[in-house]
Amino acid sequence: MTFVRVALDVPVPTLFDYRAEHAVANDVGSRVLVPFGKKVAVGVIFELAQETTLAPQRVRNVLSILRDVPPLSNDILMLLKFSSDYYHHPIGQVVMGTLPTRLRRRQVLTSRVVRYRYQLTVAGQSVAPETLPARAVVKRKLLELLRSNVSGMEEDQLRVASPRAAPVLKVMMQQGWLRRNEVASSDVRRPVIPVRQTLGPTLTDEQRQTVALLRGAKGGFIPWLLRGVTGSGKTEIYLQLIADTLAAGHQALLMVPEINLTPQLEALVHARFPDTTLVSLHSGLSEGERLHHWLAAQSGEAGIVLGTRLAIFAPLPRLGLIVVDEEHDTSFKQMDGLRYSARDLALVRAKKRAIPIVLGSATPALETFQNALTGTYRTLTLAQRVNAMPPTIECVDTRCESMVDGLSQTLLNGVREMTKRGEQSLIFINRRGYAPVLMCASCGWTSGCHRCSARLVVHLKDHQLRCHLCGHQERLPVSCPQCGNQDLLPLGQGTQRIETTLTRIFPEARILRIDRDSTRRKHAWGEMRQKIADRQVDILVGTQILAKGHDFPQLNLVGVVNADSSLYSTDFRAAERLFARLTQVAGRAGRGATRGRVLVQTEFPTHPLYQALQRDDYPAYAHELLAERKQAGFPPFVHQAVLRAESAQLETALAFLAAAAHAAAPYGDQVAIYDPVPASVSRMAGLERAHLVVQSRSRSRLQSFLRNWHVHLLATAEHRVRWALDIDPQEL
Repeated sequence: MTFVRVALDVPVPTLFDYRAEHAVANDVGSRVLVPFGKKVAVGVIFELAQETTLAPQRVRNVLSILRDVPPLSNDILMLLKFSSDYYHHPIGQVVMGTLPTRLRRRQVLTSRVVRYRYQLTVAGQSVAPETLPARAVVKRKLLELLRSNVSGMEEDQLRVASPRAAPVLKVMMQQGWLRRNEVASSDVRRPVIPVRQTLGPTLTDEQRQTVALLRGAKGGFIPWLLRGVTGSGKTEIYLQLIADTLAAGHQALLMVPEINLTPQLEALVHARFPDTTLVSLHSGLSEGERLHHWLAAQSGEAGIVLGTRLAIFAPLPRLGLIVVDEEHDTSFKQMDGLRYSARDLALVRAKKRAIPIVLGSATPALETFQNALTGTYRTLTLAQRVNAMPPTIECVDTRCESMVDGLSQTLLNGVREMTKRGEQSLIFINRRGYAPVLMCASCGWTSGCHRCSARLVVHLKDHQLRCHLCGHQERLPVSCPQCGNQDLLPLGQGTQRIETTLTRIFPEARILRIDRDSTRRKHAWGEMRQKIADRQVDILVGTQILAKGHDFPQLNLVGVVNADSSLYSTDFRAAERLFARLTQVAGRAGRGATRGRVLVQTEFPTHPLYQALQRDDYPAYAHELLAERKQAGFPPFVHQAVLRAESAQLETALAFLAAAAHAAAPYGDQVAIYDPVPASVSRMAGLERAHLVVQSRSRSRLQSFLRNWHVHLLATAEHRVRWALDIDPQEL
């Protein structure tokens, strides 16, 4: 008798046994329909067995084994099992949570994904791109691409040129400029030697030496830290390695921290490898797009996969290289559900596959930096910008300045000078909205969220107060709800207030605000990026969306507002993150022929962080931070886990944690267990939050403790408390 052990999407840390007489070894990793309670559930076969510990009458039959798509490979199953064990999350939720949504449903994929290739007709070939109207930007781009690829291009390739490619292609077909042919299922491009690779820029001496070191290393698992200043050409190093990987017949996985970075990088990679299938994997894709891209990766059709943290679970049968760009970024850490670190799992996957992995950053995470110091990672350094001078960084002492809505006269004069010269400026403030709080000048009332321990942010243009934690919103009050006073004051600055102030001071300037609010529409960010590139913008006002990875050659002034707020944080990682953020945003200045200028407004111009920033000396500052961490007993010199609890009452959450801490004592040899405390944001979305920290100098001892403790927590948890373990937490 054959039994299958099935992973189901339920919060239970076990596999479920079913009878499956016709199951074979090749079905491991396949989706399966099984009865679960009174419902039919979709699961994944994780193991085959010849016997089960369940009583015969309790074993139910598999309803159907779905063989519509190939099964998950053994290396993916191993990665999922490791993730479940290390992060102490139910195996079924881990497995099912990484599949495309369409594969989690009961329906069989009876219809294949249809792909089309577009070619210019004779009429289309006769149209010169330069004769099109100036506003037909997308149509002109598509026409140029198709004229240079006479054999035709698929829609996902053309979408790289513009996110609005699909409707424009439809119009061009109606005009008779295009013909569309279905791509035969057998016409699959394999990532062997690229048919055509365009030439990249000439490498600098530093880049040549770096590439030579990478190519000269012996095969197998080698973790590399590529520490390169902003603008030093780290991306070109990635492309050189990807070319080598494709030439060897392997696939490459390139990971970035945020969706906003994918379009520009996708266009760059596709331009370099026009005949290699490139797919993206991130949460911004539709269900159909994600399924199509996932299947292309699994079949080996996609030679390059570009994605955010979820892409670490992409099935890649011939994976030969992993690159994690901006490896220090906290976006690689999932903050709910399976609380995994995609960077750390990338290292695990590379080790199991015995392939190289490159971690790139101008300001590596201190954990990564320490691994490089001890020799665990090999280090490569790019210290010089490519064809550009490093920006000059100045600290503007706001104690000695006359301020206008948070903007110093020095910064305003700099913006005025850039505008006169026809160059672009960026005002960076990592806070959206108009003002972070609304206050009554009479009684001192402030706009608090009734569901969170946070202030409601003023969004003046929408006449709303919004909570940026839980999403609650309400109309702006016309008077104080406490005393009736109508003199309500917005305190502090956000992107909307900075935009309003600059519009008043520079009425002729073209100002563009870029934050989560202004880029909410699907194609908004792509259109904004094009406006910046086309020099239709003089002054940018934005949050960290603009700080990472973007190359705007005409942007020569960066002003940073409200940087000091991070210096007051209780988070021991705040200084490290502030340095990284300032380095990234400073790196946007002076990417062209003109040397950039960065003005950081601060009340503490002599602070060691700002001094190191001006010297562009991250290693020296990292050594200072590591010395502090070692003395205080913080990561990377210890390993941490956090037990988080939420309940309607804070006392209930704290009592649960206190009981958990007491129960942990027998397992806690060589593990420090700290007292339960309220979270820094103690109330969110109507629930009170608290946590307790456990840590050890030994990762293996911590994991051994967590395995025993987790079993106890599962057995004793009560329904009034929602709890989760967070391994290697990024926030306390």
